[in-house]
Amino acid sequence: MTSDLGQYLSDGELGVDGWTAALEDDRLLGQACPDCEHVTAAPKAACARCGSRDLDPVELPEEGTVYSATRVEVAPEGFAAPYTVALVTVGDARVTARIDADVEIGDDVRFQGATESPEGLTPLFG
Repeated sequence: MTSDLGQYLSDGELGVDGWTAALEDDRLLGQACPDCEHVTAAPKAACARCGSRDLDPVELPEEGTVYSATRVEVAPEGFAAPYTVALVTVGDARVTARIDADVEIGDDVRFQGATESPEGLTPLFG
């Protein structure tokens, strides 16, 4: 764990509030499982691969690659369409994010901070 991540932890763990606070500080955090080395880009109570509850907070790379992307033309109530949502590979993890550019699968993108949505902060790449 990077020593300065402690400010985002609650009871030693990364939760949604800490993850969101990191986004507000333009930091993208995830969790790494020391048992199976799986890395996730959003806070979880247990490792999605092995079920371990011993997860370490980690700072994810800011450079990523578009794994998949879709342009939303008909948005849910409260969202302004059109917009692009992508699954971005950052290191060993994948994060769901907004994209502020036209992208294709395999394009390199960079974390640009967070953007507001009706459901809270969302990572923004471009």
